[in-house]
Amino acid sequence: MGVVNDLRRPSASVCHPLREDPELAEAIDPDRRSQAIETCVAREVRVPVGSWTGHRTLLVDDGIGLLVLEGLLIRRVGINARFGAELLGEGDLLRPCLGDAPSTLPLTVDWLVLEPTRVAILDERFTRQLTNYPELVGPLVGRAMQRSRSLAVNMAIVHQARVDIRLHMLLRHLAWRWGRVRSDGIVVPLPLTHTVLSDLVAARRPTVTSALSELARQGVVLPIREGWLLFGDPPGEVSEPPLMAPKRNDEQGRGELTREQACGQPSP
Repeated sequence: MGVVNDLRRPSASVCHPLREDPELAEAIDPDRRSQAIETCVAREVRVPVGSWTGHRTLLVDDGIGLLVLEGLLIRRVGINARFGAELLGEGDLLRPCLGDAPSTLPLTVDWLVLEPTRVAILDERFTRQLTNYPELVGPLVGRAMQRSRSLAVNMAIVHQARVDIRLHMLLRHLAWRWGRVRSDGIVVPLPLTHTVLSDLVAARRPTVTSALSELARQGVVLPIREGWLLFGDPPGEVSEPPLMAPKRNDEQGRGELTREQACGQPSP
């Protein structure tokens, strides 16, 4: 699982969440937006790649949670060594301490950081700042709802009988948020190993490896240095458009992914 990171003493650095996340700032009226960007501050913590165990100590009072400013991580929930998982990244709102809530099932919860990650701690102090900017409450609740919608899509995907179809659907689903269009296909620039993919599609790693080989043979999914390259049409309609548009632009200026392109349809 990698190097263990125990952030029991998070750094005292601060950040401006609305500057880091312009989509949130857009909820504020333009005449008050600049002031809100400067006055809304929060503690910031950097989390290196590896297994993350220090998340329980970051939110020590009644706050909103952790806002991912940058990076990529996976949350796994297991029962009897079988796991469900979700992929999380920039703009997602987390509340990891809830993973320790009592349950009638023997649950295990762990977090794995796939890319260096920065989170803003939206604690009680930050919550008090919202009294001056109540417009932010709706967008923050929307971030939590976005996670639930994405999890529902993941549940639909893992109910598909064939693992190759699950993988194809999953990568298409991830392409809506993270994908970018190139002349030769759609790139999903995420460091998803076969082990990570096996958690996300609820399959054994050797089965995932075989299924990816089959998708490559069909010419619809290929591993590349940046991540994964998708061709052709998706295997079916698997999700609604998310609340948040993709934030990663193609560095070569080829544009963001449109809804038609994510669904395998030609742009008008």
